[in-house]
Amino acid sequence: MGTFRAVRIDKTETGQTAKLVDFDESELMDGDVTVRVEWSTVNYKDGLAVSGKAPVVRRFPMIPGIDFVGMVESSTHPEWKPGDRVILNGWGVGETHLGAYAEKARVKGNWLVPLPSGMSAHDAMAIGTAGYTAMLAVMALEGHGLTPMSGPVVVTGAAGGLGSVASAILSQRGFQVTASTGRPQEAEYLKSLGANEIIDRKELAGPAKPLGKERWAGGIDTVGSTTLANVLSMTRYGGAVAACGLAGGMDLPTSVAPFILRGVSLLGIDSVMRPMADRRTAWTRLDDELDRGKLAAMTSDIGLAETIEAGRNIVAGHVRGRLAVRVG
Repeated sequence: MGTFRAVRIDKTETGQTAKLVDFDESELMDGDVTVRVEWSTVNYKDGLAVSGKAPVVRRFPMIPGIDFVGMVESSTHPEWKPGDRVILNGWGVGETHLGAYAEKARVKGNWLVPLPSGMSAHDAMAIGTAGYTAMLAVMALEGHGLTPMSGPVVVTGAAGGLGSVASAILSQRGFQVTASTGRPQEAEYLKSLGANEIIDRKELAGPAKPLGKERWAGGIDTVGSTTLANVLSMTRYGGAVAACGLAGGMDLPTSVAPFILRGVSLLGIDSVMRPMADRRTAWTRLDDELDRGKLAAMTSDIGLAETIEAGRNIVAGHVRGRLAVRVG
């Protein structure tokens, strides 16, 4: 047993602290697979964890980081052997189970999926949970029956990590994408990802009408609250909206009108406890369908020591696209 570098969150009477420390391997939690972590990423939930802006962390001390890619170091799980490259997303890692901002992680083998053969470890975390969730949202919309022929789709919080990947995937699939953002200076960036129209998030702010003008066949919402309420009110008859974020709040001030008068469907997207079959499908599709040039354009790399500041910045809305974290 030895030590390794890790970001550790502690809680005291005066509040929460996060710092880079030497962590003792003997203090890792139970699991049947030990992974040498190579890359992680900064998602919005990671930002909430390191900043303490929301009660994401439910045990202390905690190593944050909800996803990683790395190489199996040791395993008693029948599916994994030393040298295998694996991805983890969710399952309470970084919340209730010691997480990814560390050079080593010990987890359950049933939580892991194989790194796709055509994907580098860096690209896997450039995608990360945000991109994996975006693909789950696209899969849900397509499962509802939406096609490019159905009409345009809207993506809210489009300049963020999830929104960026969602915009790129939908464009690649042939959809006409309307990107909603509070950062008008990112218009050219969003167009480079494939957005056809850029709208100011103010168009989706304020109290929603029970029914607004029908504008979109569907959407992917990362914001929640009044933004989601407005998107629902403006969704065309028979359309669907995939909800996968709450940056604007957990409330939903809407009425039943879009659902019973226009037959709109609200599709909730959970990525944390998602069944393994969906996870494997999502990662296979990301390997096949996500344009690597667009992924590179939306991604910046940082080191493990920079995750704390990056987490605070992502919650403040100052991060564009994706952040990949070099761990090992």
